[in-house]
Amino acid sequence: MSKLADALKKATSVMFAQYKGLNVDSISRLRKQLKERDAEMQIPKKTLLKIALENHKLPLPDDQSMDGPIAAIFSYSDPLTGAQLTHTFSKDYPQIVLTGGIFEEKLLSQKDAVAFAKIPGREVLLATFAGMMQSPLIRFAGCIGSPLQSFARAASELAKQKESTT
Repeated sequence: MSKLADALKKATSVMFAQYKGLNVDSISRLRKQLKERDAEMQIPKKTLLKIALENHKLPLPDDQSMDGPIAAIFSYSDPLTGAQLTHTFSKDYPQIVLTGGIFEEKLLSQKDAVAFAKIPGREVLLATFAGMMQSPLIRFAGCIGSPLQSFARAASELAKQKESTT
């Protein structure tokens, strides 16, 4: 129970996923991928999970999202990591399905959890933002450079014409 309580305390988000029919090798592969990205998957007993959630004053998922064997996926540094990796993993292994989650002390439905998993990661958002910031500067530099280039070409042509007439 203390490992579960520690995970809930440190986690920035918790996702719940059914994994019925997923073999041990596949579960190990997902756990390894999660660990590499500062997330982890635990398979606690549902009653212990509910007690831990109550102790941390977090919302309890409904019975429908906790149906069947359930894994809890904890994301530590980036709240999207666990959801994104699990969702991506589910494309190759349809036995694992996001059923809900908790983010910022709010309960996520299955639909919300899948939408959460599809949000671009921090690196992608930062790269997009940097591109958006850079684009106007590039256009501005192009606008400033364009008249200067035209003037230089015109001056060069004028100099060539003067040379040819003299």
